[in-house]
Amino acid sequence: MATRIFGLLQGLVRAVARDKLLLILLAAFGVLVFVIPSGMASVPSLIDWPTMAALCGLLILTKALDMSGALQWLAEVVAKRMPDQRRLALALVLMTCLLSMVLTNDVALFVVVPVTLALAKSTGMPATRLIMFEALAVNAGSALTPIGNPQNLYLWQISNVSFADFIIHMLPLVFILIIVLLGLTALTFKGSPIAITSSPEERLSPIERDLCAAALTLFLPFLIATNFGQALWAVAAMTVLFLWFRRAVLVSLDWGLLVTFLLMFIDLGLVTKLPTVASTLRSWHLDIASHLYWAALGASQIISNVPATIALMSYAHDWRALAYGANIGGFGIFIGSLANLIALRMAGDRKAWLTFHVYSLPFLGLGAGVGYLILFWPGA
Repeated sequence: MATRIFGLLQGLVRAVARDKLLLILLAAFGVLVFVIPSGMASVPSLIDWPTMAALCGLLILTKALDMSGALQWLAEVVAKRMPDQRRLALALVLMTCLLSMVLTNDVALFVVVPVTLALAKSTGMPATRLIMFEALAVNAGSALTPIGNPQNLYLWQISNVSFADFIIHMLPLVFILIIVLLGLTALTFKGSPIAITSSPEERLSPIERDLCAAALTLFLPFLIATNFGQALWAVAAMTVLFLWFRRAVLVSLDWGLLVTFLLMFIDLGLVTKLPTVASTLRSWHLDIASHLYWAALGASQIISNVPATIALMSYAHDWRALAYGANIGGFGIFIGSLANLIALRMAGDRKAWLTFHVYSLPFLGLGAGVGYLILFWPGA
């Protein structure tokens, strides 16, 4: 027993050591607590617990779906029915967009990218370019719903708007971004025919039906409970259920992401208490929606869109401008969204960093212009 616990602790230490962002946040926490005397006492109040509960619940459900093999099966079914490179690329990009709307954006990448790499080997398609387009797809698609990415989840909880209202506000931006992305995909990939040969080793992934059914059955009730401000009770009940039904789902959860998000709340809450930072943010006049929009977009290019959203929300009065700025800010520099880093890491190609920016920087410019017009065009 002691050996097993020691092994788990070693694995945890190794996982933390590999997560550079988590290490930076931990180091920043140590410095900020030392600099701000009242820092430790204010930590619990800095965390948005309903958002943390909602994120934890979504991770449990998406992990259950992932472990059931249903998502992998779906991706393989779609891919094997495409006759040429252009339609295969369009199918993968569109599927990535759709998955990111109902799953967190990083989960969508974890589902689609392995399938993409396998297909690229058997078809000769450019894997790196496909994965870069999938990274753009999760940034575009996840912007639509409150559960598509962490910053939307946070804004949904803070703004007190309904699930449907959130989607209605984001729909014009997301619709245009996806149409442009699909058009760019069609222009970039050739219509060359492909042939995917199936062998016994390459047959469709099996589905664990009980686990898939449990995840799908719980998804809507959890969203309804979260919509009515009961995420804490819902995630507690779901945790007990999976402890009894399938403990492996909880063990395999991305706890590092939860801790990272927790530290973002704490660190950025402490940073905004610093007199210099507070006065600087006030000088930006973030009560003006257009200022908030550009501040969110610009800050995302420096500290990523999730921490930018958390930092600016304390000074914001227009959640819609903040949502537009932060989601569009996921494009551009790779640091704009954590999903970008996941895609680049999974691609395993040094050229991916250059390829990504060739497409993402123009997309940032396009998105910034489109978002501004939707929000601030006279009569909007």
